[in-house]
Amino acid sequence: MTENKKQEAMKDSGMRQFGTILNFELKGCLLNKANIIFTVILIVIIAAVTFFPRIRQTIDGGGKSEKSSVEASDSDAPIMLIHSDTPENGQLILENFTAAFSNYRVMLTEQNMDEIQEQILAEEAECAFVMDGLTSYDYYVKDFSMQDNNTAIADELLGNVYSVSAMVRAGMTAQDASAALSAQVEHEIVNLGKDQVQNFFYTYIMIFALYMVILLYGQMIATNVAMEKSSRAMELLITSAKPVSMMFGKVIASCLAGFVQLIAVFGSGLLFFRINQEYWNDNQLISSIFDMPVWLLVYMLIFFVLGFLIYAFLYGAIGSTVSKLEDINSAVMPITMLFIAAFFITMMALANGTVDSVLMKICSYVPFTSPMAMFTRLAMSTVSFYEIAASIVILIISAIGIGVISAKIYRVGVLLYGTKFKIRTLLDAAKKA
Repeated sequence: MTENKKQEAMKDSGMRQFGTILNFELKGCLLNKANIIFTVILIVIIAAVTFFPRIRQTIDGGGKSEKSSVEASDSDAPIMLIHSDTPENGQLILENFTAAFSNYRVMLTEQNMDEIQEQILAEEAECAFVMDGLTSYDYYVKDFSMQDNNTAIADELLGNVYSVSAMVRAGMTAQDASAALSAQVEHEIVNLGKDQVQNFFYTYIMIFALYMVILLYGQMIATNVAMEKSSRAMELLITSAKPVSMMFGKVIASCLAGFVQLIAVFGSGLLFFRINQEYWNDNQLISSIFDMPVWLLVYMLIFFVLGFLIYAFLYGAIGSTVSKLEDINSAVMPITMLFIAAFFITMMALANGTVDSVLMKICSYVPFTSPMAMFTRLAMSTVSFYEIAASIVILIISAIGIGVISAKIYRVGVLLYGTKFKIRTLLDAAKKA
């Protein structure tokens, strides 16, 4: 009975230690000035992007009624001149160009070439089409812009006009000829699997979010552990708290801080989008990003948390083996390179559309790559629930196992002063603990 009470007391003591360390580390992460500044900058950028259409419309006079804005745009629109070889062709071209170039005031002119050029150079007209029949013309403009696609529109339009004219001359009515050329082919996509086009953006965002958070907070964990060790504070901490409580407290605090940061960034993005949603209705890409399915969001959170824990434990363990802060970057380089390799494997498969390749299937069950690989596969292709469950179970077991091993390394790392970090040192530390 006494032994049971001792075990319960030790368990309660360990939980109190874990809670104290978690609270202390979480405050440190949330109040970190660099993280606060970085988060604020991201929120400001998101706000600038999401509010841009509203601001632009306000500057352009978006407060006016639709009718008055249309009338203003018609009166202020630049002039496009049409010079035709025959009055019949000129009238036909005018009718079609007026409908196609709605952002111009299209006008017929009988001026000669010198007068047309002078009018364009004086910026009284923006451009001119000098027609030589329906299939040949000269396009006059003062400064030809890379965004000027007037000739491309005119080529397609004149081709249709010429075809209609030829059909009319052959005996068809103008209505029948126009109907024959404007026939629309209808189709409907029946998707039996995943919509890769839409899910691509969700996957892309998740992978980059995981990439940024792990590199940012992983480096922070390693640096904080190394600072405690260099200041000899770790030696005092290790005598009053269990290594497991300290390691798990630090890592879970960093994980929670990362979540708070992500919620702040993505939450503000969602809020700003909802405020300005009416200005983004025509942009299917932006709208689709904020319509993520719930099931995909749940999987994203699961793989995000487990992937973060695995790498955070590794960063913390390696940080405990470093005696000097200047050695941190070289010490964590193997872990960083491993994570970057997982990132590039997943991004290459995502870009090439080979998310179900043999390499990606293998990576879906390797703890260091599965947070990205398996999430990409389940988002972009059809993966059975058993495969997803197996990957998650492996990740959970690996996260717990790596956490316990990292705690042992953390305990032994307190005494490693002046020892240059090596992989073998890491393994020996785990065996001695």
